[in-house]
Amino acid sequence: MIVVADTSVLLNLAFLGRDDLLVSLFGAVWIPEAVEREFIRLSASSGRFGGLKMPFCCQTKRISTVPSSLATDPRLDIGEAEAIALAIETKASAILLDESNGREAARALGFTIFGTLGLLITAKQRGLLPEISSSLRRLIVDGQFRISASLLREALTIAGELQ
Repeated sequence: MIVVADTSVLLNLAFLGRDDLLVSLFGAVWIPEAVEREFIRLSASSGRFGGLKMPFCCQTKRISTVPSSLATDPRLDIGEAEAIALAIETKASAILLDESNGREAARALGFTIFGTLGLLITAKQRGLLPEISSSLRRLIVDGQFRISASLLREALTIAGELQ
């Protein structure tokens, strides 16, 4: 199974100290060079992601080209465009994306998409996490993770943590 990731999911799981979930759920995760550069830049900052280490299961892969439809899409940043391009080139089984514009573009190309929230729910359902509410609280409060109240309720309901 080939899984490609954009930066945000990697940062969020590393922030939680749960990048081990990537290995448990997918084994290796492939990332394009732009994602590696963005992760390194953000982890070198003094911000909320400062000091984070790239998940050990990530393997950087060079892409041959970014399709012009992705490269010129003003809704996508370079990491999202390269991640989607790498997923296309490698015929990936899934792509890890949090941002709605990137998810929309990947969905239009037929990819299975997991975001941070979906990964946490899946990990709980597979017995890898006892609960997700504390992780979500930490992401929202300390990690500036943006999520609507209705989506948060839905996720906690799916995870069996809210009636």
